Amino acid sequence: MPRVPLESVTVRKRLLLLGIAVVVFLATAGAALAANGGFTPESAHSPNAGRITDSFYLISAFTIAIFVLVESTLVVFIIRYRHRGRPRTEEGSQLHGHTRLEIIWTAIPVVIIAIIFGFVFYELPGISGPPTAQAAGEELTIHLVAHQFYWQFTYPNGAISIDEVHMPVNRVVKLTINSEDVNHSWWIPQLGGKTDAIDGRTNTIWYQPDKTGTFHGQCAEFCGIYHERMLARAVVESEADYQKFISSRAAKVLGKAEWEGVCAKCHGMQGEGDYGPALASNPTLIQPTALETIVRNGRGRMPAVGSNWTDAQFKALEKYVKSNVYKGASTSGG
Repeated sequence: MPRVPLESVTVRKRLLLLGIAVVVFLATAGAALAANGGFTPESAHSPNAGRITDSFYLISAFTIAIFVLVESTLVVFIIRYRHRGRPRTEEGSQLHGHTRLEIIWTAIPVVIIAIIFGFVFYELPGISGPPTAQAAGEELTIHLVAHQFYWQFTYPNGAISIDEVHMPVNRVVKLTINSEDVNHSWWIPQLGGKTDAIDGRTNTIWYQPDKTGTFHGQCAEFCGIYHERMLARAVVESEADYQKFISSRAAKVLGKAEWEGVCAKCHGMQGEGDYGPALASNPTLIQPTALETIVRNGRGRMPAVGSNWTDAQFKALEKYVKSNVYKGASTSGG
């Protein structure tokens, strides 16, 4: 039987290892580049979000390159210098005082860090500071207040929405953010970074959305039970649709938004009960004073979800639950 040359066996092993490495690399790269299902950010639709994404890709490029270099070198050294009959106690040849090598492994990380720092600080002003108002219209300021477990938005004309902020496309929109209770974190990934909502402190974030549509987010800081239900939506629409919403539609849907965004998260969409007790047959729903008292002040495990509500908000909730939730007092026979 002919003997296979040792060199051929070595080449085959190297080709096999190379093939495995390529397959693993391609699989990893494919997952990483699947923006909405992998490791990379979702597509940016505001300048500040785009700058955050650019910084992510730069840092990721260096990280991946370093990982591939280090791990490839490790594999090569394991294969090339593996044990071949030598005693385990035998030391390999030692290298001392290699000045050039020491300079190289010191200089390269310094250069990489300098590039990252320079790029990030170049991008930072465009992330934290909004552009000046342009022909698209003056800067629009919307006040955002976080509660357990919903978001409340107040527009310049006094209109209010729950869990859903409406913004005109291509216009600079600034959100002033604070909290009525515990700490929360506002985050719409496709429009910008995370911004903390803290009681007694006002933080700000700005957007300039470049397309219409609905962008989804959620509270990014654990704020208690049902934190996962504290979702958020940014509805970007035309200037005309935005004006229509704040001038008339917001008031029409306010009661429904309050029930679904504030009450139903604990009590069920039909008041059937969940973490909170069933309310569909509770007379409190049709007693304005009692309903306002419990919503404004809370009771037991229920936080004061309406501590900053206006009279118009309470009236909208009262009207909605009376027509759509309350099923009449329960009766029982003997």
